[in-house]
Amino acid sequence: MTRSLGATLLIAATPAAAQQQPVSPANAALAPVPRGRLTLLEAIRLGRQRGVNAALAQINLRAANARVGERRADLLPTISGQAAYVRQTVNLDEFGIPIATGVTPPLSLWRFRLAGSETVFDASVLARLRAARDTALAVGLDARAVGEIAGASTGLAYLRVLSARETARAREADSAVAADLLDQARQLVQAGVSPLIDQTRSEVTFAAARGQLEVARNALDRANLDFLRTLDLAPGTEVDLADSLEVGAPRFPERPDEAGRYARDHRAELLAERARTEAARRSLKAIRYENLPNLGVSGYYQQSAQSLGSLAGTYGVQVGLNVPILDGFRRQNRATEQQARIDAQELRERDLGNLVETEARQAVLDLASARQQVTIARDRLQLAEQELEQAKERFRAGVAGSVETTQAQGSLVAARDAFIQSRVNYSSAWVSAYRALGILDQIQ
Repeated sequence: MTRSLGATLLIAATPAAAQQQPVSPANAALAPVPRGRLTLLEAIRLGRQRGVNAALAQINLRAANARVGERRADLLPTISGQAAYVRQTVNLDEFGIPIATGVTPPLSLWRFRLAGSETVFDASVLARLRAARDTALAVGLDARAVGEIAGASTGLAYLRVLSARETARAREADSAVAADLLDQARQLVQAGVSPLIDQTRSEVTFAAARGQLEVARNALDRANLDFLRTLDLAPGTEVDLADSLEVGAPRFPERPDEAGRYARDHRAELLAERARTEAARRSLKAIRYENLPNLGVSGYYQQSAQSLGSLAGTYGVQVGLNVPILDGFRRQNRATEQQARIDAQELRERDLGNLVETEARQAVLDLASARQQVTIARDRLQLAEQELEQAKERFRAGVAGSVETTQAQGSLVAARDAFIQSRVNYSSAWVSAYRALGILDQIQ
């Protein structure tokens, strides 16, 4: 019996991976405000720590770990102490002893007791403990998934700030070009080479460029506010973004078939569903194990007397074997109900697995398409720049009017916007692909 008790305690005390102490949400919320220049990778990591939903998920993980401790308590010793003083009388006629009748005078009784009990073996309790560990593991994976979502949201917000910053710079360049063309138009009008309408068109173009610049600056300010919100920072916090829209080469399988299989092995959501399925199966085993005998031991040591000076010790030890026989078929019906839960959970796991693979395939397809769009947009921008230079030369030489330069400038504006957007799309697809494959924390 002693060896069995020791083995049971050893099993109960063995730490599970899911029970490791998580990062405290309070500490995560109090993570230092980023200083210096902030890279995309650092922004994603901060988003995983400082995101409100990520912090809430860590709180849920703490609660799940506490429930594992509650289940382990069913296998650990229970010890209690009691001290009592009783003033009473006793009716001796209750005991049916002919020589002892009547009610005794009042007497005092002092009692000090230490009692304990221990479950030596209960297969059902052990199965419930393992199920609780699997559930805690699932909650931990859920917290990881929520953290990845928060990190990806921060990364995409970071990229939107970069996009808005690039757009504002492009509008500044457009305004400089419009100002240069306006200056040329004024000179040509004064020289009598061009009609006044060319100067008017150039002034309209310059005013439009200035208006677009103000719109771009406002969009940049709003993008900065959205980015700070994802980090749970005060709106006025100053953060300097270090990276550009250029991102590194992806380090994951880019073929759709390989990406789908890779995501099934790495996505935290799917791993969490698998852990929940296993927890449901262990709960079914726990119900079935209730039909097995369980062994326990209990005992007490007591000091009692009518006065403190005459205390005497007594003790009792009991080893009990409980054999379940019939509970009105309650266990059988509970097992049937649990099996239905397992069937539903397996269906959810299968559906999520298909969804994860679909998202991974779509992500790598989007990434390949976005990469091609960047190449096309870069070529378009180079051609638009050449077109504007040629139009400016023709306008300066007096062989073309302001209509041609205005059209060329409009083509350049559109080409710059397309190039910026293509780079944003590629960077966003790059972050989304890491998220879809479940390896956002592995970005280098």
